[in-house]
Amino acid sequence: MIVEHLELVDFRNYVTGSFDLHSGTTLVIGDNGQGKTNLAEALAFLATLSSFRSAPTEALIRAGSAAAIIRATVRQDDGRETLIEVELATPGRNRVQVNRQKLARVRDLLGAVRVTVFSPDDLILVKGGPGDRRRFMDDTLVALATKYDNVRLEIDRIVRQRNTLLKQAGGRLTDEIEVTLDVWDAKFAEIADQFGYARATLVARLNPMVHEAYEQLAGVPTPLELQYEPAWRSSGLVAALAAARQLDVRRGVSTVGPHRDELSMTINGLPSRTHASQGEQRTLALALRLAGHRLVTERTGGAPVLVLDDVLSELDDHRATALLDHLPAGQVVITTASELPPAAHADHVLRVVAGNVSQD
Repeated sequence: MIVEHLELVDFRNYVTGSFDLHSGTTLVIGDNGQGKTNLAEALAFLATLSSFRSAPTEALIRAGSAAAIIRATVRQDDGRETLIEVELATPGRNRVQVNRQKLARVRDLLGAVRVTVFSPDDLILVKGGPGDRRRFMDDTLVALATKYDNVRLEIDRIVRQRNTLLKQAGGRLTDEIEVTLDVWDAKFAEIADQFGYARATLVARLNPMVHEAYEQLAGVPTPLELQYEPAWRSSGLVAALAAARQLDVRRGVSTVGPHRDELSMTINGLPSRTHASQGEQRTLALALRLAGHRLVTERTGGAPVLVLDDVLSELDDHRATALLDHLPAGQVVITTASELPPAAHADHVLRVVAGNVSQD
C-alpha cells in the first residue's frame, strides 16, 4: 500500500500541511525541531492509533487548538483508493472516518494502513524491560492479523480482574476465593495458550529474518538468536497457575502468564541486553524492525510503509550505507537533518521548515 497524500491540521507544530507522497524512497529533510518527526508520527498514527513516541492525545494537538486532523489518501494493493480522516480531540473521543463513513469503533481502522517505524527510541527493544519486547511481539502479531489486538485486550482484562480478586483475598485462600480463581484461570488459560502459541510461531519465523538483517547491516557473520520459551507453555497455563496459586495469593498479583513473558535475544551466545555494545544493540533493534516488516510483507502480500525516523544519525557510516543498500521495496520515508550519503539516492525530497513542507 502507498500513502499518496497526507494533510495535517493543527497536528503538533503544523497549522496546516498538505503534500503528496510517492512509492520509492522519500527523504524528509530539515533542521532539528522543524517537524520532521511530527510528520512521521502522523503517518504511523494512521496504522496504530497511537503515537510511537508514547505521547498522549493532548500533546498531538497544536497548542491553543481544540482538535487536530490527520487526513490521508491511501492506495491499497488492489488499486483501490481509501480516504482516512482522524480527528483528535481533548476532552472527548477521537473520531475516525473511512471514505466519509464514520467508524462505529475507532479501533476498526486497524489494518487499513500498515506502517513500520524505526526511531532512535527503539533501542529500548534491546535495552528495555521484558514489557518492551512483549509489545514488539504483540504489535507484529496485530500487523499480521488484527484479531490479535482483541486477544491481547482480553488478556489484559482477565489479568486485571484476577489481580483484583487476589488483592481482595488479602493473603488468605478461602474456599470462595479458590472457586472464583478456578473460573478466571480457565478463561485465562483458554485464550493465553492460543496467544502463547502465536507468539512462539512468530518468533520462530522472525529468527532467521532478524539474523539475515543483522548480518546485512553489520557486514560480518554474527551468531544471533531469539528465544521465546516461557516455562508455563510446557505444562499449559492451567497447571502453571495452579502451581503458582499460593504465591499469587500471598503477593496479590498474577505471577505467571503471557503478561510476564520474556523474549530473550543473544549475540555471540551472550545476552544482548547486558553484554552487547551500543552499536550492536542498535543494529539488533533495527534488524528486529526490518524483520518484522519483511514478515508482514510476505504474510499479507503487501509491504507496509517503512518510516525511518532520524535513524541515519544513530548509525556509523558503514551501517548507514548498508541500511540504504538493503531498503525493501515499497514506500520508504526517511527523516534526517542532513543529506543522504553520496552513494545513496532518494526518489523524492520534502523539506520541512517550522511545520511548512516544500517539495523538490
